[in-house]
Amino acid sequence: MAIPDIRIPLDLLPVDGRFGCGPSKIRPEAVAALAAVGTTYLGTSHRQDGVKAVVRRVRAGLHDLFNLPDGYEVALGNGGSTAFWDIATFGLIAQRSQHLVFGEFSSKFAEAAGAAPQLGTPSVIESAVGTHPEATAEDGIDSYCLTHNETSTGVAMTITRPTGTAAANDELVVVDATSGAGGLAVDASQFDCYYFAPQKCFASDGGLWLALLSPAAVARIERIKASGRWMPASMDLSIALDNSRKDQTYNTPSLATLFLMAEQLDWMNAQGGLGWTAARCAESATAMYSWAEQSPYATPFVASASDRSNVVATIDLDGVDATTVSKVLRANSIVDTDSYRKLGRNQLRVAMFPAVDPHDVRQLTRCVDYVVRALSA
Repeated sequence: MAIPDIRIPLDLLPVDGRFGCGPSKIRPEAVAALAAVGTTYLGTSHRQDGVKAVVRRVRAGLHDLFNLPDGYEVALGNGGSTAFWDIATFGLIAQRSQHLVFGEFSSKFAEAAGAAPQLGTPSVIESAVGTHPEATAEDGIDSYCLTHNETSTGVAMTITRPTGTAAANDELVVVDATSGAGGLAVDASQFDCYYFAPQKCFASDGGLWLALLSPAAVARIERIKASGRWMPASMDLSIALDNSRKDQTYNTPSLATLFLMAEQLDWMNAQGGLGWTAARCAESATAMYSWAEQSPYATPFVASASDRSNVVATIDLDGVDATTVSKVLRANSIVDTDSYRKLGRNQLRVAMFPAVDPHDVRQLTRCVDYVVRALSA
């Protein structure tokens, strides 16, 4: 179907029209900084001081951003969050895990644990998309697997240890923070493993996983390794942790990804850290949801305001085709507002990560209004 020829006035357009949920907007300043080291950093050995210094920046930047307690460590490796689900089944879950499932990505970790022959059948607590369930203390569970932000649906949950559990009792809280880390507030004392990837709030490219590990999580990793459980070297958390302590990865990483993430972390911490980034994302979310609540044709998909994500907004449209709206926006250089394909709803999905200026989010809402009026004319 031909895309309607609708030209949005220049005064309505955002300064930067990238609203994708990953790969996300990368700040131009970070790209310029990468270009400036193109002949001295790119194409060099990741075992040498130049790259190791960047890994050190990333690890220190994360430690500062999340105000990690004494004894917490930052580990990283190749493969992204998807790889980390499998890694966790080898080297982090001892016997049996509990999973909260409320969307596409939270379900995948549960599936990975259920398919692992070395583990017991996981406990799965599921709720309808657009909501989130609550973790419950359960006998025989050693790993409580939560999701900070469900990227597919725009639902966020507060990260707290399930009542009646404690790391001191060898009960770990393992959090998939792929799209929430860096944009949503979190108390590090409430988790033992908080893992994520760089292509969301950290305004970089994909291909890495990063994990913030409590002393209890480190002890679990070491104990599983000592038990003799077989695992591929590339998925061995003890090897990843050993290399991370040396400011390197087990195998060759993307140097550009590391550098862009280091630049983003420096920027985040210089602006005021996690408090500042969380407030910036909340400002964008307020603009987006307030617009949708007042609109005659748009509605926040997540009914409960307390469950709405401040980093990924999902907005249902009524009486207008969301796919057409997204195509017209793309033709006007406003990209990646499409809904998540498997959710199957007539909606827009908008990233509001720290690199996205709240002003541009407000401009986006004006552009959507303009396009809908033009389509209805």
